[in-house]
Amino acid sequence: MFICEHQHNIICKDIKIFSQNIHKNSLLINTILEVHSSFNIIFIQEPSWSFICSIPSSSNCKGDTLIGMVNHPNWLTFVRSNISETDYPRVVAYINIRLSSFCFSLRKDIIDHRDILLILFFNKGDLFWLMNVYSDSSHSALKYLKNTEVNLRNLLIMTGDFNIRDSLWNSSFPHHLSISDNLIIIADSLDLSLSIPTNQTPTRYTDNINEPNLTIDLMFIQCDSPVLNNHTIHSEWWLSSDHTSLTVTISISEEVIITRKNNIKKDSNEETQFLKDTVNTLKNLNILSITDLHMLENIVNKLAINMEEVWN
Repeated sequence: MFICEHQHNIICKDIKIFSQNIHKNSLLINTILEVHSSFNIIFIQEPSWSFICSIPSSSNCKGDTLIGMVNHPNWLTFVRSNISETDYPRVVAYINIRLSSFCFSLRKDIIDHRDILLILFFNKGDLFWLMNVYSDSSHSALKYLKNTEVNLRNLLIMTGDFNIRDSLWNSSFPHHLSISDNLIIIADSLDLSLSIPTNQTPTRYTDNINEPNLTIDLMFIQCDSPVLNNHTIHSEWWLSSDHTSLTVTISISEEVIITRKNNIKKDSNEETQFLKDTVNTLKNLNILSITDLHMLENIVNKLAINMEEVWN
């Protein structure tokens, strides 16, 4: 099949990161993925897990419910598989497909916790790490990190919703808590420092006028990073969620990303053949064998391989 290929080179010398607790708002996460395409990485805390479809079941004539994460064609989704219906992960990362050549990977072999996402990527032959955290009211994620020996070189950022009020990062709050000391100790062990935002505003807004707004969403940046104390809080996003979003741009070694776009001439014989091959590929998918999310992922991966063969 004749397909025109166009190549574009993109120079990447920094990574733009967006982080927000969306409080299980599926509409908001779809909006973020659509609107914030200029970002390279999106960290979400408390994502929405929603109904995908009913799958065949030997014990239920109506089929079993398949629950999954919001996906988008322009983003690679990184999330820990849930162990049970009460163990859904509360952190997810979306990597812009423009950065797929950086070989991002989820490292559950180092940290395996529903509220902590550790991601590795390569830049100019070196390894770098990113961490997304949701710490609930019992601080289970922080307790896990404190009791887990983790030796990471080049951890660039640890960000998320830490659910801790403290005078260290909120001058209007008069108290200092011991759990904050634990958080600082954890950050120090990872060679990270608390980053002070360029604009001092709350990160969580309450509906009750008698309750104060909170600063509980934080960023910890590599100690010697030039972007330390340069992240921004975007308060306009609290209109869609009770949390604001945090953004930062982290410098990396300049790297050229080669992108290719394939085109088929409209109304050509190649287009007709491509559509026939695509329809046949979809018809041959065995969707009756899907019984859980893992099998659905296998089907999707197989489809991607088949479609790549169609294109080639």
